[in-house]
Amino acid sequence: MNTDLQLWQTISKMPEHLKTELLNYAEYLMEKKANTTHSDQNLEKKQRSGVLKGTFVLPLPEDFDEPLEGFQDYME
Repeated sequence: MNTDLQLWQTISKMPEHLKTELLNYAEYLMEKKANTTHSDQNLEKKQRSGVLKGTFVLPLPEDFDEPLEGFQDYME
């Protein structure tokens, strides 16, 4: 038995107030899926490679591994 037929048989046995709730939930799921798909497409368009180029300076400074001055109290 396919899913559509199972859904139809189950829904036909439900009282009217449950059918209304089910309809609202189905509409919510469809809207959520549409928004998720739309958001995923927007993320793909917004992501660019090389955005952080030039942000990090290499080689690292000589004192890179030294404790930071502001954290001396926590290091003891």
